[in-house]
Amino acid sequence: MANDTPGKSALALWRDILLIATLIISGLYAGAGFLIPLTLAALIFVLITALSDKIARSQVGGWHPPQWLSYLLGTAAAFVGLFAVTYILANQASQFARALPYYESQVDTALTRIAALLGEDVVAFIRTNIIQIDMSRIAVSALGSAGTFLSTFFLICLYVVFMIGERAVLGTKFELAARDQKLRNEIRSISDAISRSLQRYVSVKSFVSALTALFSYAVFRLLGLEFAETWAVLTFALNFIPSIGSVLAVILPALVALIQFETISPFLLITLGCGSVQFLVGNILDPALTGRSLNLSTFMVILALTFWSAIWGLLGAFMSVPLTVCILIVFAQIPAMRPLAILMSKDGHLATAATAPETGTGRHDPG
Repeated sequence: MANDTPGKSALALWRDILLIATLIISGLYAGAGFLIPLTLAALIFVLITALSDKIARSQVGGWHPPQWLSYLLGTAAAFVGLFAVTYILANQASQFARALPYYESQVDTALTRIAALLGEDVVAFIRTNIIQIDMSRIAVSALGSAGTFLSTFFLICLYVVFMIGERAVLGTKFELAARDQKLRNEIRSISDAISRSLQRYVSVKSFVSALTALFSYAVFRLLGLEFAETWAVLTFALNFIPSIGSVLAVILPALVALIQFETISPFLLITLGCGSVQFLVGNILDPALTGRSLNLSTFMVILALTFWSAIWGLLGAFMSVPLTVCILIVFAQIPAMRPLAILMSKDGHLATAATAPETGTGRHDPG
């Protein structure tokens, strides 16, 4: 009987873990309307913090900007970017809805070009599975989503403003709430590790996504593609979605070019030009800048994308990587969950929270 005690304890532990995980997933799904804006606000706050800290560390003729000015400039830059994205999507969504009948009338011509390029079998598949889609309903849904995002935008801004106001005293509150010094140190080290990883991810991803979007926008404008601003904004946003985001960022405007233009050259230019840039940025520039701050396996990235998409939809896909990074860092500090964190990691080596590398270097324990 004594030999059964450890097995029963382990079984009870995993039973409790599964029960807690089920309750958490149910809560995430049920509370999506409240949690999604809050999570988006937290990521924007992380971006503002990264921008303001970088501005504060800058030096102009021996003068360092004060902290309040750094926050003001970082907040202004982030909010101007968000407002520009919201304005472009809201403004061009109605124009796209009005142009939809024209695109529908051009589909047959586009299918003829596809048949010449890919064969009749592909055209038959498109006619059977895609042409039957009610584009009017999709346009109405897009307009509704744009309106919802516009109303949510102000709520997110409100959250961010209060988060900025709370940043100075938040660490003190956590330390006062934790009476045990060991727990206090663990909370501080975990929060520092999460902050470093998220700041690096959000800032690097925003930079490379903006770079890709600017190049794509130049190509769209050069070709005269309609709604070039919208496709550029979508290119920026889709690059935050792992793996499939960059593919969609090329396919969608390429298909529109196939419908809009009478020749296949614009389709090929967008596919080859933008596709090459997406490949180079995604496989060379992005990993080089991100370094080891995102120690996630490729399979875990895909799994996280599927999981968060199932719970929170498209916005869940957008936030899947930073949310999973937070979970990995927390699991690495809990002895019972550390084996799971090792399985989630890219190479099995976990950086301790206290020494988590900011730039891809640092000490690692083998887990």
